[in-house]
Amino acid sequence: MATAAILGCAGYTGQETLDRLLAHPELEAIALGSDSLAGQGASTLDPRLNGDLPPFVANDEALAAGAEVVFLCLGHEVAAAIEPPNAALVVDLSGAHRLEDASLYREWYGFEHPRPGAWSYGLPELFAPEAPLVANPGCYAAATLLALAPLVDVVDRTSVVVDAKSGVSGAGRALKESSHAGFVLENLTPYRVGGHQHAPEIEQALGFAVCFVPHLLPVRRGLLATCYVETDADARGLLEDAYSDAPAVRVLDEGMAPDLSRVQHTDAAEIAVYEDRATGRTIVACAIDNLGKGAAGNAVQNANVALGFDETAGLRLTGVLV
Repeated sequence: MATAAILGCAGYTGQETLDRLLAHPELEAIALGSDSLAGQGASTLDPRLNGDLPPFVANDEALAAGAEVVFLCLGHEVAAAIEPPNAALVVDLSGAHRLEDASLYREWYGFEHPRPGAWSYGLPELFAPEAPLVANPGCYAAATLLALAPLVDVVDRTSVVVDAKSGVSGAGRALKESSHAGFVLENLTPYRVGGHQHAPEIEQALGFAVCFVPHLLPVRRGLLATCYVETDADARGLLEDAYSDAPAVRVLDEGMAPDLSRVQHTDAAEIAVYEDRATGRTIVACAIDNLGKGAAGNAVQNANVALGFDETAGLRLTGVLV
């Protein structure tokens, strides 16, 4: 059993990470970091959390708790400023260490990176996480890369368009005008068009830029990335080969569509492949839960792979639609 600490445990990704650790046979949460809840019991976060969990402590105290595995569920700039502890593994769920070129942080994240370093990029089906430092992908990037990475050598790179839509929890738990119910409900809007921080991450992983347009869905969680490409290759065959042994990714049978309701509250991804008769374009759609495969689920999967545990330990991958 390895010990784990979660910094930023009161946020959405922190809560989701804790939930997976509660079901994990190899990871035990010994430090729950939250500056806002420090000194309070775990049941303050959710009354269903019993006395088996330690009380909340300040994030600095959780970082210094000596845990073998540390999950950073913090804001980008806060996570960037942290000196990684001497732990077996640190998984950063923020965007603070996703970009290899630290000079890009001023343009895309709005701050100068104070501690650039060598972090591996972990999306286990495509990019193996390497201890001790692992950067977790952004939610839009995870769905887009799962859809497109197996096709990078066979598509017209100038043709790729990604139309992506995410639930409001992707914006985090902090209050924002754009997250208010009056703005989100009964509404659909594109945002950060041409300037979303996941764009350079996608370009870095694919090796070329794509036209990426994110939208805000009037749902709490779930993400759908619909990718339009031009290729003469057998896209379905390439995707099926790429994910034939991937426990968290399903390439759906022809005629089936990815469904947010099936992936919500799970760590799975669903991929569908279509051909557009009118234009001949290939369309690849990937659905994930932005808090699951797009955040906490992938982070725990990264930890499992990096530490040699069962890849699916603690993950939510099975169930039925209700």
